[in-house]
Amino acid sequence: MARDSRQEARERLSALADAPVADTAAAHRLERDASLLGRLLAAAACDQNSGGQAPDVAPDDVGAALGLFEDMREQLDRLETQVVIEARRRGMDWRQIAQHQGLNSSQAASQRYQRLMTRLEEIRQGVR
Repeated sequence: MARDSRQEARERLSALADAPVADTAAAHRLERDASLLGRLLAAAACDQNSGGQAPDVAPDDVGAALGLFEDMREQLDRLETQVVIEARRRGMDWRQIAQHQGLNSSQAASQRYQRLMTRLEEIRQGVR
């Protein structure tokens, strides 16, 4: 998906801001964790640029940030799966889904969905 298309998608979805809220826990956790990572990187940049006058970023802080990524990937996988299911429910075919995901074929979109479902099932069963 091209940069302009992504911005257009953001603007389109922003119009839904007043829609009733259902279960958005995964999205909120993802948003919170992304914000925490942004804070860490901003503090690290200040630490490097200010000669130590900014809050110190310890190796344990960086390690804690690295620890967030697996959960964030799982939340993204869940959200993507839910959106693909919604797309199918609303009559979108795999070709259309592929186009929106920036993939080259309907087969690629279908295979991506299957990989996500497999990964989430493995997580649910404790295999991953």
